[in-house]
Amino acid sequence: MAEPTWTRGDPIRDGADYIESLRGRDLNVWLLGDRVREPVDHPIIRPSINAVAATYDLAVSDPDLATDVSDLTGETVNRFLHVAGSVEDVVEQNKMQRRLGQLTGTCFQRCVGMDAINSGYTVSYNIDAAHGTDYHERFKRWLTEIQRQNLVVGGAMTDVKGDRSKGPSQQSDPDMFVHIVERRNDGIVIRGAKAHQTGCINSHWILVMPTMRLTGADRNYAVVAAIPVEEPGLTFIYGRQSCDTRAMEPDGIDVGNARYSGQEALVVLDDIFVPWEHVFMDGEVEFAAELVDRFTTYHRRSYVCKAGVGDVLIGAAALIADYNGVAGASHIKDKLVEMAHLNETIYGGGIASSYESKPTPAGNYENDPLLANVCKHNVTRFPYEIGRLAQDLAGGAVVTLPSSRDWEHPELGPLLDKYFQGREGVSTEDRVRVLRLIENMTMGRNAVGYLTESLHGAGSPQAQRIQIGRQMGLDEKKSFARRLAGIEDQAGTQ
Repeated sequence: MAEPTWTRGDPIRDGADYIESLRGRDLNVWLLGDRVREPVDHPIIRPSINAVAATYDLAVSDPDLATDVSDLTGETVNRFLHVAGSVEDVVEQNKMQRRLGQLTGTCFQRCVGMDAINSGYTVSYNIDAAHGTDYHERFKRWLTEIQRQNLVVGGAMTDVKGDRSKGPSQQSDPDMFVHIVERRNDGIVIRGAKAHQTGCINSHWILVMPTMRLTGADRNYAVVAAIPVEEPGLTFIYGRQSCDTRAMEPDGIDVGNARYSGQEALVVLDDIFVPWEHVFMDGEVEFAAELVDRFTTYHRRSYVCKAGVGDVLIGAAALIADYNGVAGASHIKDKLVEMAHLNETIYGGGIASSYESKPTPAGNYENDPLLANVCKHNVTRFPYEIGRLAQDLAGGAVVTLPSSRDWEHPELGPLLDKYFQGREGVSTEDRVRVLRLIENMTMGRNAVGYLTESLHGAGSPQAQRIQIGRQMGLDEKKSFARRLAGIEDQAGTQ
């Protein structure tokens, strides 16, 4: 098994340090059919790295929001690596996520790892209690070192799944779900692939987890393991994003958000050896569903980050209305109010879930699952309406603007500057920049993180509806109604 490149005595301190920690790792990364030797310097990949770097810089500029004191080390750690030890800890995660959405306008790629850490902390404890294993101590030792070095952990849950009508052990190709192919005296060997992996190339470690409820026949698929990203058997195939090659334009105006973007990739695991010290589940199929449920409980309320991104889009919509000279119109104000209402509803569900956190048997705190699913279900809908209203306020120019190269042309530039102007006192360039930002967030690169990820991330809408149906407490609600209506229950009392 590979050793991580970043092994200096001092931890990563800030965003610049983080970026340097990614250099020289010789990862097997592929983008547009070519091997990327140094992802840090690739113009398409670098904006996603900048978004992760922002999580480090926020910890420096606002430590009260983005750091906490670790119960494992007694030292201050980045909140993305912290095991939540109170209601306040869980709430602060949400406040940090919204702030980072405001700062980057995109996915900053660390929430999956944070939520995997907290769910893995609980489930490893519960497996030990049931089976007398030592997963929890292994997990804590691994996490202590991660905290000491201040590294990025990427969570890897989504398997490629193959035939969706069949479970893992029923697939004609067993590699459709990550599974153990060999158990050795010193560890295990795993194989398969994880799809849609957010920020995986920008991470230092990947925490592999099961993707669904498992049966006794699926024992080899019940595996949780930590893998360094430098592991030679890992292949990363970078996912395309709409308008992604605009990042290679020299001036960046056409990108809309030239500095920040998200990242997703297919991760292929080709017979990866994992020593026992980094294995936190090995065949305990009865705990796979619990891990998935706990992870999605954390992660579905983590989608309050979309409220932060929504703040940016609402601001852009208000700006373009101002630049168009119509900011005072009543119907414009009403649309902005509607956008704000939808955005705060997203945040309200997530923050309420966090405020209702309860301690787990392991001692860390977990948010309310029903409200988490309500939050995520709102996220599957409301960003689309916020995006529609932003495009409504922007007008047709959001999809018909000529290239910035045309603006630079000595003959075309003056014509474009004349005919794309807005109200007096606003430069045409400023108006174009806001239109490009709206394009970027509603149909360009960052629409991936704001719209499509909102629909499918942490489970598609039906997954949340199933959980809401399980947790809605209909029997209790019916008892409330019977009592007030004067209807006797089965015991003959009102």
